[in-house]
Amino acid sequence: MFSMTGYGKGSASTDGREMTVELKSVNHRYLDVGMRLPRHLAFLEEPIRSALTNRLSRGHVDVFVNYRNLRSDARTVEIDAPLLAAFVAAARQANEALCLQDDLSLTAALRLPDVSNVREADENSDALLGLLNAAIKGAIDALLVMRKQEGDRLSVYLGNCADTVESLTNQIAARAPVVVEEYRIKLNERITQLLGNVEVDRARLATEVALFADKASIDEEITRLHSHLAALRELLVDQEPVGRKLDFVVQEMNREFNTIGSKANDGELTKLVLTGKAEIEKIREQVQNIE
Repeated sequence: MFSMTGYGKGSASTDGREMTVELKSVNHRYLDVGMRLPRHLAFLEEPIRSALTNRLSRGHVDVFVNYRNLRSDARTVEIDAPLLAAFVAAARQANEALCLQDDLSLTAALRLPDVSNVREADENSDALLGLLNAAIKGAIDALLVMRKQEGDRLSVYLGNCADTVESLTNQIAARAPVVVEEYRIKLNERITQLLGNVEVDRARLATEVALFADKASIDEEITRLHSHLAALRELLVDQEPVGRKLDFVVQEMNREFNTIGSKANDGELTKLVLTGKAEIEKIREQVQNIE
């Protein structure tokens, strides 16, 4: 089981080129990718998206790419000779008109605005794509390791929560027959108190108790809860993405507790139901972060 929270970093270098890819992911209903790339590497967006789609199914992933070209031919310097000539001509005219000392040198001339320009050389697309494939593979590998570690911790936590819910379910199942018996005793006591020594139709009394027992029966809900808990535990050890399945199972568990709560005519049962719903809410909150 994998969490959707994690971080991974991968780097690759060859022939004077270096690329680093960083991935940061958080929970999201679907796979959502946000990219931060230098403008001249925009053509790598689709390969990045494809690499992530092949190995991730859910989560918001931010992608950061840093690239350095240390080759000697990575940059060229261009000098605008006509503009430089115009500057020199203008400087000489000013010198003649104002009788200023001419201290213009080549070094000073190259500092003039727009005379020189450093131009990035055209990149080798195939070389960059090879670097990206190596770097992003390492980044995704590292991200999945962290997501797996977090997923294992969540699995243990959710397993403990499931044990608590199962314990509460068993307590509810044990308490339900007692509630019916207590109802029978209370009903008999009230009739005796109201009618005194008048003979009571025991068959009618039994019918009333049976109707109450049928109305308050939670046997089906208890059976389904045990089935949902078994499904939850199976999903916790599944290595495939199970977030959506877990979310469905948790919804069904909550539905069963709501039904039991609506049938509960007993303070102790109500207390157990509220405790169970609180535990299911803990599970639901953590399930939102599972891939």
